[in-house]
Formats: sequence, structure tokens, C-alpha cells
Amino acid sequence: MDSIGPRLTLLAPEILLFAAAVVAAVLGLSRRHAVRAFLPIFTCLALIAALVMMPLTWTEPRAVEAQLVLPMLGAFIKPLLAGVGILLVLVSAGSVDRGYEAAVARGRTIFDPQRVVAGEFHAFFLFSLIGAMLLCSATDLIWIFLAVELVSLPTYIMVAVGGSSRRSGEAAIKYFFLGALSTAVFLYGFALIYGSTGSLELQGIQTALAAQAAGSGIDAMALAGLILAVLGFCFKITAVPMHFYAPDVYEGAPTHVTAFLAFVPKVAGFVVLAVLLACVGWTGHSLVDGDGVRVPYAGLPTPLTAVLWMVAVLTMTLGNVAALLQSSVKRMLAYSSIAHSGYLVIGLLSGGVGIEAISFYLLTYGVMTTASFAALAALERRGEEVNEMNDLAGLRQKQPVMAWMLAVSAASLVGLPPFLGFFGKVYLFVAAFEADQFALVVIAVINSAISALYYLRLATVPLVAPPSARSEEVTLVPSRWPWVAAVVAGVGTVLLPGFVNALVESAEVTSRDITTVTTKLPAGASSADQAKASAAASLSSTASERP
Repeated sequence: MDSIGPRLTLLAPEILLFAAAVVAAVLGLSRRHAVRAFLPIFTCLALIAALVMMPLTWTEPRAVEAQLVLPMLGAFIKPLLAGVGILLVLVSAGSVDRGYEAAVARGRTIFDPQRVVAGEFHAFFLFSLIGAMLLCSATDLIWIFLAVELVSLPTYIMVAVGGSSRRSGEAAIKYFFLGALSTAVFLYGFALIYGSTGSLELQGIQTALAAQAAGSGIDAMALAGLILAVLGFCFKITAVPMHFYAPDVYEGAPTHVTAFLAFVPKVAGFVVLAVLLACVGWTGHSLVDGDGVRVPYAGLPTPLTAVLWMVAVLTMTLGNVAALLQSSVKRMLAYSSIAHSGYLVIGLLSGGVGIEAISFYLLTYGVMTTASFAALAALERRGEEVNEMNDLAGLRQKQPVMAWMLAVSAASLVGLPPFLGFFGKVYLFVAAFEADQFALVVIAVINSAISALYYLRLATVPLVAPPSARSEEVTLVPSRWPWVAAVVAGVGTVLLPGFVNALVESAEVTSRDITTVTTKLPAGASSADQAKASAAASLSSTASERP
């Protein structure tokens, strides 16, 4: 009960965003066009207000009192979600209800509140962000389940209502049913974890698994549950074997929704995986017994390590190889998103420093991928989205700024210096080296070389290729906000490397675990009891402790 007060304080930004989501849904029903047009600005203002509140509410003492497994994870992830979320709002501005609003403005139809969806879209946008933020404050498996569903369910609707094409409905159906399958998989894993540990609380699971590890080893039921949970959350991060929905959904969804799908669910998935693996010694922290003696912890069990290793290799390789075969830009970026998930899984295998590398890489990925999707969202051809590579040929002649933003984002995604993506990959690979994951780093470098083939195509076609008949018809969309988002994110990939040290230091706070709970045994306790109690003690370390 003592943790309820601090936990509510940590949730103040989410409470604010929830109220904003309700207001957005109501504003969307207004008969005044000016009010409905104000929705994107209102959503941005709500995110800015939440962003200001986050450093004031998420402090180390409160995070420790809230009994979080990774107390300072939210100190970086939540501002990251809000900051990139502002750019994503700009990407979507002017896209939802675009055709209907134009018809109303021209007097072709009478306004009907039942036919507009902009209010609902922005409300679901905020709800999904709230779910991702809530995962940083998770203390039990039920919390994780509800927060993950709060991330997922709004995205199913956003895919369906965010555009007017028939492909959007088809993409939403595929996304929904495959999402339900992934939920069933990780829920079954949760059931097995509960059956093995007898606890739904993350700290209780952490203690029980540590005690098992100190004895005869983590039992088969717990291992099976952890593996199923990891595989279920592979859907959220678009990793093998739950990746196959991504190309169809990314292509069928409106571009501004695809930009959202490429970032927010991925962040949510990696937050959950980090929290779960922290319960199994993933951080590489040592344990402290009742006498203050440190007991080394072996880290992840071998079967779980093997599963993550295979997921990383297969995800990187399949994503990059399949991307080479695509002519659709959105399908290519979908496979690119899969490949980047493979790189990020390397961080899950890298122990305590891995969470720092993952957090920083998610920042770089969010800026890079938003720049590319925003540039696509700013363009249209005969009122339809630009999707084929031929549509971008010679783009520099008519839309030079968007051509350069595509080129810059592609160069950053491949990891070329001096762009932001280069530093994200270097930090991630260094973390893997420190964790002795040499083979994974070699495979990742080879995959990065493969990715250069299609990323450089995305960079050179708009700048170098001669214009085609299709590209001559490409123009900017009526709304200028996607153009602004593309420029801000694209320039960010160039300028943020100048602040890379400060950004890395900000990301390093995520691995800080300042909790120390010791276990005292009664006099005369057996050596076996002492060993189990020592292993069951809470994890303790500082950000400087590396596996």
C-alpha cells in the first residue's frame, strides 16, 4: 500500500493525456470546422504539457518507492514517446477526414458528426501512447497485459479509420487477428510463469526465479512461460516468428498510421521484454545476502538465451534480404523495421548495458523512421499516397526538400557517419562486445552492409534518377504539417549527433537500479537455506556495473 502514492505521482502525465483524449473525442464532434481543425494542435499541446510534467514527477525516490523492477526506465522512455509522438501528430495532420472535410467545405454535402473520425483518431492516438507509457510503471503481469492491450487495440482502429481506401480495412483485419494470436501466446506464457512462481507481482517473480536459479535451476514451466511470452511480444516488435503481418499492414495502412505503427508498438514491446528479462537476471546484477556479501548471478538461462539469439539473427537477416526485393517503399520500410528489431534484440542479450543501448537506439530509430514516413506522407500523386519507388524518381526537381529528407533518413537508417543512426548502431554493437556477443555483432555488421543496397536506392532514386511519367505528377499534400515533421526529423538526424554525449548519458539512466533489499536468516539456518535466501534477494547495482 505504501507504493500507491508514489505510483500515482508517476502516472500524472498519463492521467493528463487521458483527460486530453476524452476532450479530443468531444472536439471532433463539433460542427465548427475551426474546432475540428484545431485537434492536431490540441493533441500536440497535451503531449508538450505531459512532456514538461515527466521530469517533475519521475524521480529516483518515487520510482524506488513504487517498487519497480527497473526504476528509472520511464525517466527516458516516456519523454521519448511524447517527443516523437508530437512529430507523429504533425505527420497525421490534415490526413484524417481529408476528403469529407473538403466536400463539406465546398458545399457538396452537409456536415454529419457521425461521419467524421478525426476526434476518435486523435483520442486513440493518445490512448495508445498512454499504454506504452504505462508499461514503464508496470509492477505485475496483469498491469502489463492491460497496458499492452491499451497500446494495441487503438492501433487496430487507427489503421481502419485513418484512411479511406479499401486496403486500410483489409490491413486492419489482418492486424487485429494476428494481434489476437500474439496476445494468446504471451498470456499462456504468463499463466505458466504464475504457475511456476506463484506470483503475479514482478518483484515476487524476480525473487522466486532467483531462488530457483540458486537451487536446481529455473524449472521447465517457468522457462516455457518466459519463452512463450518473448515469442508473443515478438509481434509488437515485428520480430521473427511474429513478423509476417508487417509488410501487408504497413502497406495497407495510411502512411501517417504506418509511421505510428513503426515506432510506438515497437517501443512498448521492448519495454515489456526488458522488464520481463530483468526478472530473470537479464541486467547482470549481483545479489546481496543478509550479511552484505555479493553473490554472482549467472544471468539468463541457456534456453532463453538461445531463443533470443535465433530471433535476433533470423529477424535481421530476413528483414534485410526481403527488403531488397521490394518495389513498394512502404513494404521496403516494413522489412527495414523488422531488421531494426533484430538489431535491438542484440541489446536484450547484452545485459545491463543493453538497456542503455536499446533506449538510445530507439531514440535514433524514432527520429530516422519518422523522417522517412513523414516525407512520404507529405507527397501525393493524383490525390493518392506515394508508394512505388518509381513515384520518387527525380523528385529533386519538383520537391527538392522532401527528396533530401528521404536521402538523409535513408543514410541514417543504414548507419552511415556522421548521421544519427551511425551512433545508435555503434553504441549497440559496443554493448554487445562488452557482453561477449562477438558472433552477433559480426552478423549485424554483415546485415548492415546488405541493408545499404536498398537504403542507398531510397536515397539515390529521388536525387539522381531521371524523372518518370509517374513522378512528374507527384505534388505536396494540402496540409503543410507532414512537410514540417519531415524537415524537423530529417534535420534532427544531422544535428542530434552534435549532442550525442548528452543523449547517451540520458539513456544510461534507464539501467540504474538503486534498490537494495537484503535477506536476514534466523540463526542456525542451513547452508542450503542461506544460499536460496541470498539468491532470492533483490537485485542491486548501479549504472556502472556491467555484465
